[in-house]
Amino acid sequence: MIDANLNRVKEGLRVCEEVTRFILDDRSLTSKFKTLRHHVDLAAADCPDRDHLLASRASKKDVGRTVSIHSELQRSGYRDIFLANIQRVKESIRVLEEFSKLNRVDAAVKFKALRYDVYELEKKAIKKFGSLCNHR
Repeated sequence: MIDANLNRVKEGLRVCEEVTRFILDDRSLTSKFKTLRHHVDLAAADCPDRDHLLASRASKKDVGRTVSIHSELQRSGYRDIFLANIQRVKESIRVLEEFSKLNRVDAAVKFKALRYDVYELEKKAIKKFGSLCNHR
C-alpha cells in the first residue's frame, strides 16, 4: 500500500508539473510542483526501506489493477487532466499520512504538511487556469 501510494503521488505530481510547465507556462508553479515531488521522497525516507517496498510489490496480483470506472478514461481538456491528478495526489498523500501513523509518526507529520502544501498549490494553479481561459 505504501509503495503504491508513493508511486501514485509522484506520478500525479509529475502530471501536474508538466501541465503547469507546458500548458500554463508558469515557471513558479512548475518549480513548486517539482520541489513538492522531491519533498515526497524526503518524507518517504521515514517509511520502510524502498528496496523492501519494491521487493514486496505484487503488481500482477493487485486486485485493484483491473478495477476502473468509465470517467477515468475520459478527460475534457488540460484543466480536467490537472484536476484528476491533483485529486489523486491529495488522496494518496492522505493514505500515506494515515498509515504512517501506525509506526512512522514522523513521516505522518511530514505527509500532513505536504498535503496542505498541495491544497495551496492546487488553489494557485486553478486560479492560473482561470486567467488563462480569460485571455483566450
